[in-house]
Amino acid sequence: MSELQRAFDAHLHIIDPNHPLIENNGYLPDPFTVADYRTRLQSLPDAGVEVAGGAVVSGSFQGFDQGYLIEALRQLGDNYVGVTQLPDETTDDQIRHLDEAGIKALRFNIARGGSATLDALESFARRVHDLVGWHAELYIDARAIDEDLAARIASLPAVSIDHLGMHRDGLATLLRLVEAGVKVKATGFGRVELDPAEAVRRIVDTDPTALMVGTDLPSTRARRPFADADFTLLRQALTPVEADAVFWSNAARFYGVEPKTAEHAFISHQ
Repeated sequence: MSELQRAFDAHLHIIDPNHPLIENNGYLPDPFTVADYRTRLQSLPDAGVEVAGGAVVSGSFQGFDQGYLIEALRQLGDNYVGVTQLPDETTDDQIRHLDEAGIKALRFNIARGGSATLDALESFARRVHDLVGWHAELYIDARAIDEDLAARIASLPAVSIDHLGMHRDGLATLLRLVEAGVKVKATGFGRVELDPAEAVRRIVDTDPTALMVGTDLPSTRARRPFADADFTLLRQALTPVEADAVFWSNAARFYGVEPKTAEHAFISHQ
């Protein structure tokens, strides 16, 4: 059997019913616990991939609750970090406490809500970066990014955009942001309206350090959930050297996760 491709799952959700959930546009998700996540990953080695870390991302239905995220990171252990949503009046001490708990990024959920708004983007994103080194993550349809917003995004010290920018008509805008240093998540193929292979190829050709992969599990509200074949498609679109960067090192560097030996890094499925 050939060596497995190590992957950093840069976008996953944990939905713990023991913590608060908020209905969003009439939607409440089904539970998806750490145990559920680990179970779902068990088939990935058959596709040649093994997840060795990841980023747990707060969803619109979790609002500003931090308890579920801290508990999820405690259970997942080494090489997993959190991406949280916070009101912009959050104090520096609260941010430092979350950083110590393993949270490493601030999400602006423009598509669904539940986060700070774009009005707070520059001031809040810069504050958390200056304070604890967090980057900002945007869930936004790239078609909604006009020239003014693009300039604001490009001026941030560190930022990523979810789900390949969502739509083919926003790809040109997304690529201009990649040229300016913005990172992109190749995630949520069941919710995007574009050709993922084409978008991935064009992003990597623009900046080979820009792209990160993720499962988007459990794929809430997507037309179809994540499939192992999504990672196969990515690997087929990339050279082996590009795949090593896209599946692991780009995200490990962006999230500040120190690479470990395969013996210690791969997630336990016990």
